[in-house]
Amino acid sequence: MKIPKIKGIIDRRILINYQIDKEVLENYLPKPFKPKLVNGKGIAGICLIRLKEIRPKGLPKQIGISSENGAHRIAVEWTENGKLKEGVYIPRRDTSSKLNSLAGGTIFPGIHHLANFKVNEKDGNYEVGFISDDKTSLSIKAKETNSWNTESVFENLECVSEFFENGSIGYSPDKNDFDGLELKAYNWKVSLLEVENVKSSFFENESIFPKGSVKFDNALLMKDIEHEWIGLKKIKTAPNTV
Repeated sequence: MKIPKIKGIIDRRILINYQIDKEVLENYLPKPFKPKLVNGKGIAGICLIRLKEIRPKGLPKQIGISSENGAHRIAVEWTENGKLKEGVYIPRRDTSSKLNSLAGGTIFPGIHHLANFKVNEKDGNYEVGFISDDKTSLSIKAKETNSWNTESVFENLECVSEFFENGSIGYSPDKNDFDGLELKAYNWKVSLLEVENVKSSFFENESIFPKGSVKFDNALLMKDIEHEWIGLKKIKTAPNTV
């Protein structure tokens, strides 16, 4: 079943981005995905997104739902019909919405873990965190800034913005397939966040990401983005992969 077109508003989207040793990502990623590199480093992170007025395209916004969501993402490339594609592989999704959790793989892509979110936003300061049903956790404390992290693998804000705008296609594991979804943003605009503290049980799991293989790179903020989610054709899981 192809996921229907979904329309709504990205009320707030925080992208927490890490640079990761490419060998680690090569070992972790299932086929056909390979890490997309920036200056020799793989890029991965977490998307913390608050959605509102989410409903199938063509229906009135009054029936739309709102939710807090988290997606762990890895920038990837793969070959499809002889062409090189780019986007993100999303090994897990977390949501505050019971509907999203129940409808994962039908209305929404992939498996969604039900999670308890805590959010505190005021005067350009953001504290967002969640603990999921399987105890996966994440928390971030950040504030809006104009200062660029000089240790980033990206040259500047324009470069990282273009990187993620081009990587608008995401694939999530669902049983024997990868569910595909494309983000079509009507007004793409990102700004910078200065991160005071960030903790991620996923990226701090040394059985997947050995000590020293992960380094914080940058954090971005998006607000009030009208958009569509467009369902894509599934990719079949390759044999003998995780």
